[in-house]
Amino acid sequence: MHAVLQVLAFAWASPYTLLGASIGLVGLCTGGRVRRRGRIVEFYGGAVKWFITHLPSGQFTLAMTLGHTVLGQSDASLDIAREHEMVHVRQYERWGVLFGPAYLLASLGVWMRGGRAYRDNPFEREAYDEAGGD
Repeated sequence: MHAVLQVLAFAWASPYTLLGASIGLVGLCTGGRVRRRGRIVEFYGGAVKWFITHLPSGQFTLAMTLGHTVLGQSDASLDIAREHEMVHVRQYERWGVLFGPAYLLASLGVWMRGGRAYRDNPFEREAYDEAGGD
C-alpha cells in the first residue's frame, strides 16, 4: 500500500517536477550539476543559479523546490537548505497541482493583511518550523 501511495504522490506533483527537471536540464547544458538524494533530484549551478538569482529576492534564495526537484544556487546552498526544501516536497505531495495556486493565494492573503508575503506564508512558516530555522 505504501508503494501505491508513493506513486500517487509522485504523479500528483509531477507537473511541477517536470518543470523543475526542465530547468535543471537547461542548467546541465550550461555547466550545472545534478545529484540524487533519495526520491529527490537536485540541480545546481549553470542556468539554475542564474534562474534562482533572477527571482524576486533571488539573491537571498539558496534553493527552491518544484515537485520532486530542488534547484539550488550551489551544492553548498542545497546542503544548507535541504531540510527546509524537503518540507516543501511533502507539501507538493499533499497539494499536488493545487500547490502553486494555494501558495500564491496564501502569499496574497498575507500581504493584503499587512504581513510579509514570503516569511508569513503558511507554507513557508511550516517549512521553517519543521526545519528548525527562522
